[in-house]
Amino acid sequence: MARFMSRLWCKLESSGRYLPIVMNAVLVFSITAEVSYLVLVEAPLEPEQKKTEWSSMWKAMHLFAQYFMLGNITWNASLFVKTNPSIRGVFLGGDALGQGWRYCYNCETHTPPRCSHCYDCNVCVLRRDHHCVFFGQCVGFHNYRYFLTCLLFMWAGLLYAVVMNAEVFIVILKEGVTFHSIMLLLVPWIMLVSGQVTARAFAFAFIADTCVVGFLLVAAFLFFHVALMLRGQTTREWYSTRKPYNLGAVANIRECLGKYWYICWLCPLIPSPLPGDGINFKVTGSLEPLK
Repeated sequence: MARFMSRLWCKLESSGRYLPIVMNAVLVFSITAEVSYLVLVEAPLEPEQKKTEWSSMWKAMHLFAQYFMLGNITWNASLFVKTNPSIRGVFLGGDALGQGWRYCYNCETHTPPRCSHCYDCNVCVLRRDHHCVFFGQCVGFHNYRYFLTCLLFMWAGLLYAVVMNAEVFIVILKEGVTFHSIMLLLVPWIMLVSGQVTARAFAFAFIADTCVVGFLLVAAFLFFHVALMLRGQTTREWYSTRKPYNLGAVANIRECLGKYWYICWLCPLIPSPLPGDGINFKVTGSLEPLK
């Protein structure tokens, strides 16, 4: 019995690692489907405009923008998960061990600067930033570009969804922004239970709230990592107040996004080789924490 429970627990634990990924995918595709419905059915246009050529172009442009963002989100997320940022398969030997190198007793090997062990992945990660719970993998040297661009398009997509929901929400209410509409957005469940709104209005309000909360969370995470990139830091280095790898804003962006940093964020298919190898870094300051 104990062996069976142990196996069952191991299976639940291993499958639980993929639960955040599944929830993320469901959320992204659900919001995309809802916004598609808004564009195709609830488009905030005047009745006389709905059968015009302008209406068809308006819907086509909105759908193109929406699915362009969805494609970039899913593609970058897929490449992020598939790209291995760890030291597995990377040659770390030789006599070039210098300042910043450490010995990892878990991996039983010397590791280069900015590399640290992740106990969730059970391996050391090159230029490790943090372990991303939502994707079940560490953010490191090789996959930082995909992580950052995925955040960028998630932020843009949620902003787009917030704007679309706000426009349609006001049209549905047909009364503009009032105390009633504000209460519906703040406490939709209470308004529904008390019979103050229809189920349709509640659904739009609930989805709008979800988009707003998601937008704020993703925006905070995105801007934090953009600030780290501009400063040439990882999350771990930000905690320790160290900036020994700051090469200037443009050079720092190139270190994270690659040679073609100014265009590679548009599509993950655009090649943008990184200037380094994740092992050796240019040092512009002390590696010791600032006091």
